[in-house]
Amino acid sequence: MMRVLTWNVWWRFGPWEQRERAILAVLRDLRPDVVGLQEVWACGGENLAERLASSLGMHWTWAASRAPEGWQRRIGDLSVDIGNAVLSRWPIVEHERAELPFREGDDDGRLALYARIDAPAHQVPFFTTHLTSAVDASALRCQQVTALAEFVAARGRGSDFPPVVTGDFNAFPDSDEVRLFGGYKTAPAVPGQVLLDAWEYADPAQPSVTWDAANPYVAAGFEPSVRVDYIHTGLPGPRGLGSVSAVRRAGDEPVDGVWPSDHTAVLADLRTSSDL
Repeated sequence: MMRVLTWNVWWRFGPWEQRERAILAVLRDLRPDVVGLQEVWACGGENLAERLASSLGMHWTWAASRAPEGWQRRIGDLSVDIGNAVLSRWPIVEHERAELPFREGDDDGRLALYARIDAPAHQVPFFTTHLTSAVDASALRCQQVTALAEFVAARGRGSDFPPVVTGDFNAFPDSDEVRLFGGYKTAPAVPGQVLLDAWEYADPAQPSVTWDAANPYVAAGFEPSVRVDYIHTGLPGPRGLGSVSAVRRAGDEPVDGVWPSDHTAVLADLRTSSDL
């Protein structure tokens, strides 16, 4: 079994130093094999992904936003970078970034990060991304998921293990952009490419929202609770390789009184050769 987690870790907002300890505690408890992180900070030679990887004994790679200035103005510190990262229990033998489309005059540096994971039986093409958050930007997110799908098609081959795509899509499950990316409820962004939402395998009764008004960081904005964070997998490989055996939320409660992030994580167990 390969345990995959995606989590938006809320950059350096709120009580970020206490939150870092809470994030690490959750990851230690869950013991994921591969992690896709969004809103990862880097500053003064330090990087949150590196700090977490060092504490967990994992490999890591990250990609910084090309346009962090808008984020930096929000916290009043122009020295802090933001980006996406991948942590892996196994070596990362290849990595690459892809820039995502943006609205003219409003480039906030959204990107996708690819890492090829050298897992014991199969290399795993793994991706993480963070799409634009503007509520009215569904059309832009459709452009972004098209670019993301093309990136997956170009880098997700060469293994029987299907590609795994994680990230904060900032989009409702029934939105045009999520349906377009999946390619099984409407025509796919890349002809012939289907990427299944891991939550299709979930018990419908279990809690699903990852932007949750039960979290005080979210409640302060008076927005509705919704699932905006996703793990997608390509169609299962031979004998169900890479298919989802379990999926649930994680990081969805305080740790020693501190909420780790404004998002909850999504955790999925994927079948590997040893399970078949």
